[in-house]
Amino acid sequence: ESRDSGGKLIVIDPRETAIAKSAAVHLPVKPGTDAALANGILREMIVHGWVDETFVSERCHGFEALRETVDRYDLGQVEAITGIPGKDIAKAARIWGEARTSMLLQARGVEQHVNGTENTLSYINLVLASGRIGREGCGYSALTGQGNGQGAREQGQRCNQLPGGRDIGNPEHRRHMADFWGIPETELPGEGLSACEIIEAIESGKIKGLISIGFNPLVSLPDADRTRHALESLEFHGAIDFVLSETARYADLVFAGSMQEEDEGTVTTGEGRCVRLNRSVLPAGGAREDWEIISELGKRLGAPDRFSYESPRQLFEEYTQASKGGTVDYSGMTWERIEAEQGIFWPCPEPGHPGTPRLFEEGVFAHDDGKAVFTPVEYRHVSEATDETFPLTLTTGRVISHYLSGSITRRIKGLVEHCPEPLCEIHPSLADRHGVRGGDWIKLATRRGTIAIKAKVTEAIRPDTVFAPFHWGGEQSVNRLTHGALDPLSKIPGYKACACRIERMDGPLR
Repeated sequence: ESRDSGGKLIVIDPRETAIAKSAAVHLPVKPGTDAALANGILREMIVHGWVDETFVSERCHGFEALRETVDRYDLGQVEAITGIPGKDIAKAARIWGEARTSMLLQARGVEQHVNGTENTLSYINLVLASGRIGREGCGYSALTGQGNGQGAREQGQRCNQLPGGRDIGNPEHRRHMADFWGIPETELPGEGLSACEIIEAIESGKIKGLISIGFNPLVSLPDADRTRHALESLEFHGAIDFVLSETARYADLVFAGSMQEEDEGTVTTGEGRCVRLNRSVLPAGGAREDWEIISELGKRLGAPDRFSYESPRQLFEEYTQASKGGTVDYSGMTWERIEAEQGIFWPCPEPGHPGTPRLFEEGVFAHDDGKAVFTPVEYRHVSEATDETFPLTLTTGRVISHYLSGSITRRIKGLVEHCPEPLCEIHPSLADRHGVRGGDWIKLATRRGTIAIKAKVTEAIRPDTVFAPFHWGGEQSVNRLTHGALDPLSKIPGYKACACRIERMDGPLR
């Protein structure tokens, strides 16, 4: 819509995706080099006077240190690192720098690297330097990979959070929640483990039992063979799911849970709007709503008074009060208001409060003095190194027909017909060197293993990079090839860049 009304779109992606084809500029970045690219764009902004000096001086800290860092990232240097022509970087910088309004939308391709946090911070620097945040038509957003990714994190789904966006390691936050629940603070656990760290803890024997919900790590986690061995070593594995996924097949006990249409409650969008989710149908057969299953487990594990919920509404009302005073405050929301107003933006700290459609409008950022902070980021080559044996970079991602681990979409006839199997995208020049044509079987190998996959020859991928989607399990699971190295802060795996090679085959592996 923005493009159609005169806006300009810049797409940063090693592939020329459908949206990239319609962009004013497509920057086919070499996987893992985003920080260098962002620094190069910011240097162009400084050189040409496109920085909002008033915003930077009045509402931010640390710009001079950042200026010194990015001064080393001239167009020639950034072109050498990223593989993007300097003239295209300059064009993108001009579009961004001269814009009156702008949004920076970041998806998983920036984060899923060993230096993903640094990549993210480098792009946030661009937003702050432009001064385009906290006002209409401007801002920054990380697009989550699942429908309620935003809302679930706010409520404490992450292993380091408590309700309301509170920090599980913060003594004040811990005391608040312990008092709210009427328990000693010492009964609250400390920071937990991320998904990949759970696999490591199973391997070391620290975790012997696991209950998972709507989670298909055999397809979605890196180094899938390692994940399978870990699941096989568990003394007990219970899976809550509405399909018998690849992972659920390894469970000792499967609880038949609910689909979205069979449950009700709230969902929070990436823009921070809490909306109602109404039930369409009842769970079929002996299936139960997920919250009921969890509540029943809580009762049987010795806490019946803590899990006496009778409806999702009760859960929501507890959460609104638990979030009171937190960064993500829902305490002014009610079931009826959300329905009547078509959703409410957090924070909404008291009844009658209109909600907050635009964060940072009043000038307060989440630091002690209310000012934003620039973070100088030096580009570091931390992706898995290529060499003579593995000279290419494998990057993974999605295709439009399928969703996440494909547990649902690979069961839908129309979607399967549109995209029945994974294809490995390779550039024509790379295909010629290996004698590969579209539809040929190729062997795709990394330091973890090998899969057989059909080739899709396309100019929409960099010549030094191949792409394969991750929606399939079994012998064609691309996550059998990815490595489990994690970003030290976010604990997100480096899915988007690992060293690989390809080889033409006469047919699939036997």
